[in-house]
Amino acid sequence: MGVWLLGQSGGGDEAMIIRILFFLVIMPGSAFARERPNILFCISDDQSYAHTGANGDPVVQTPGFDRIAREGLRFLHAFCDAPTCGPSRSAILTGQSIWRLEEAGNIHSTLPARFATYTEMLNEAGYFVGYTGKGWSPGRLEPGGRTENPAGAEFQSRKLKPPFKAIRNTDYAANFADFLARMPEGSPFCFWLGTFEPHRAYELGAGKRTGKDLNKVIVPPIFPDNEIVRSDILDYLVEVEHFDLMVSRAIAMLEESGQLENTIIVVTSDHGMPFPRAKASLYDGGTRVPLAIRWPNGITDPGRTVDAFVNLSDLAPTFLQAAGLKPPTMMTARSLLGIFRDEEPENRDAAFIAMERHDGCREGGKGYPCRAIRTAEFLYIHNFEPTRWPSGSPDPSVCARSIPFGEIDSSPTKTFLMEHRNEHGVARLAELAFGMRPAEELYDLKTDPHQMVNLAGSIRMAETQAALRKRLFDHLESTGDPRVAGGPVEWDYYPYYGQISTRGWNVDPKPDRNEPK
Repeated sequence: MGVWLLGQSGGGDEAMIIRILFFLVIMPGSAFARERPNILFCISDDQSYAHTGANGDPVVQTPGFDRIAREGLRFLHAFCDAPTCGPSRSAILTGQSIWRLEEAGNIHSTLPARFATYTEMLNEAGYFVGYTGKGWSPGRLEPGGRTENPAGAEFQSRKLKPPFKAIRNTDYAANFADFLARMPEGSPFCFWLGTFEPHRAYELGAGKRTGKDLNKVIVPPIFPDNEIVRSDILDYLVEVEHFDLMVSRAIAMLEESGQLENTIIVVTSDHGMPFPRAKASLYDGGTRVPLAIRWPNGITDPGRTVDAFVNLSDLAPTFLQAAGLKPPTMMTARSLLGIFRDEEPENRDAAFIAMERHDGCREGGKGYPCRAIRTAEFLYIHNFEPTRWPSGSPDPSVCARSIPFGEIDSSPTKTFLMEHRNEHGVARLAELAFGMRPAEELYDLKTDPHQMVNLAGSIRMAETQAALRKRLFDHLESTGDPRVAGGPVEWDYYPYYGQISTRGWNVDPKPDRNEPK
């Protein structure tokens, strides 16, 4: 009966019911209860899969990530649930796909309190829970009924002199040290170490000033290959390294204090790099993320690479089960403990990804609703509103950020594409970045790993396209996506709590559902 109640979307007492039932399912007689693992969750802001040393980048130096991968598990097919900050973080915290999270499916929104989070559950079970840097963000928590960041108690007081002016002065690792110093004796901990790096903006030329070699930069074919773009990538990698330095310092603290062996350390990113056709898109540049996990007391045969497909939302039930707790039925993601034990994974040959409203850079503050299924061989994307601009309108007056194509962060790479979009060698790349997209997209990853040639509609791919569409829509229906399963579709009309430009941008009013059609 209690488990059934956890799956319901009831009234104001639901949060209390969840807390009581979770406390009751702690297994005091188990090994988990006697020595429950600590959890250190390290998350960067806007980092793609390719940009770690362990994943093959020849320029970036990431000894922290590389150590966790070497001494634990390195995931080859890890994907965010949404390529936009707030929704991705909401999915991580709740263990649910964004289409199940109402307002939390949008950025600059809220995370309703009725959705259980692993941090709250661990706190109720006796864990000391805290965060530094960027936790759940951006948005406003009060409209959702929350008074504190769901990532935990805040530790932000320690500062440092940043190596470049675009890097924040928050000393994330020192804040973790403060957290450890305040940890009650005998309590396991759960800490969220979230940097704001490598989110833009960057200090122009920072990468070159560190001595990095422009000639060694790997430029994805979705970008022009020139000095401007190469330097932009180097500046981004400098901030990736700043995140990794914080991870390395945190690892050293745990090692020195004797807590390393029974700590689950996760290193990942909320979504991909802040470049065109990456962040805020369902292509791999925006959705495939680095993921390494170390836990000597719980991982069999460490040093493995994991080929199974995972979403970051899978971390929530993983953390709860590792702590000896039973995830609520509202958490539809699946624990990774079987992978930790080197068991043959079942039904892990695909990831499901989604996006609703990013920065609302279209008339009326509308989003660009889309869903995707990613397998080893194919990426299939369904765009529900193909008449809208996927990267935001070219008209900056309808964008909350007052910039053209405002779903894409301003950058030297974006500026070059815009200024040279009619030139030979650039026009096609600019169209891929900024242009309209059809209702369906299909990419053959064996021949087109960067997803540049849409095969949807071709006769030879018709059977594959239909099969992937069916599998995606079956999954969406079974997990309650209102765009497929039915019910109110509200994402275009939820309040936007971000900074709105002075040009009068606003969200269209929600239509009266009682008006005759």
